[in-house]
Amino acid sequence: MANVAMEKEAKSNSSSYDPSSFKLLLSVPSGLSPSQLSVSFSDAYDRIPHSDATLENTISEIWEQRTLKNNSLFNGKKFRYGGYVLHARGGSAGEQHVCLHLGLTDYRTFVGTNLSPIWERFLVPSEDDSDLCQHTSSPLGNGAVVETIDNKILVLKRSNNVGEFPGHFVFPGGHPEPEEIGITSHQYTKELTDSINIKVSQEMFDGIVREVVEEIGVPGFSLRTPAFIGISRRVLNVRPTAFFFIKCSLDSNEVQQFYCNAEHSYESTQLYAVPMIELENMTSKMPGCHRGGFALYKMMVDARKIT
Repeated sequence: MANVAMEKEAKSNSSSYDPSSFKLLLSVPSGLSPSQLSVSFSDAYDRIPHSDATLENTISEIWEQRTLKNNSLFNGKKFRYGGYVLHARGGSAGEQHVCLHLGLTDYRTFVGTNLSPIWERFLVPSEDDSDLCQHTSSPLGNGAVVETIDNKILVLKRSNNVGEFPGHFVFPGGHPEPEEIGITSHQYTKELTDSINIKVSQEMFDGIVREVVEEIGVPGFSLRTPAFIGISRRVLNVRPTAFFFIKCSLDSNEVQQFYCNAEHSYESTQLYAVPMIELENMTSKMPGCHRGGFALYKMMVDARKIT
């Protein structure tokens, strides 16, 4: 049975990363398969505009400023994280199941709320994460802890021309993409709700495999089915990221050869394949949400030792 920890602050005895830089919204050390993770996609989980009209206007102002400096910015659709519900199928001793609550947002609103210099003004004082972040875009990112056949973990060093955390170490990832499965709005009939939810749920798993293939360059067939291990949110600008564990059938040397021809290798300057102890030392130079990703992976490894 999956061991699920809910809405808990990340704590660790390790001094190599700062637990105050992230919060674990959900941890599943045993990992969830695609059949154990579903999605409720609804406008009920969309962002609520702030009552302060002046603050709301800063969203378009910041976007206009950013596009003037960089005309290649694209206002793509993203899934918005709105919480989750934990179910136990077959009673308390049955299989665990998580249903993610996802709405719709876009990159423009993300830049104007979460990435705004005044992002904290969009927050609502609350212990409940959904209430706290109700006015922020909060697109759900994804990240993969990829383990090679020789038990090394793959970490990228971000290039200096990326928008967020240039030069930092990160796990491969990005976002599940609404437009990959034909979603551009909530305008669909109630009869299609179930099929839409199934498509979004599958995109959670397809999307992270796609990101690993594009950023690392390994062929898709070398990657086993991802296991969902939880959601980390960095404290800085409340950015949520879903993390997955993926076993790769290639060794670290073979992966390095594929990385040379990765489609999105321009997003990074170097690929590292490191053991756990070295990975832990690298987390001090990771964004908070990725430090949380390491914490989720470490919990998974520790749970395996117990069992």
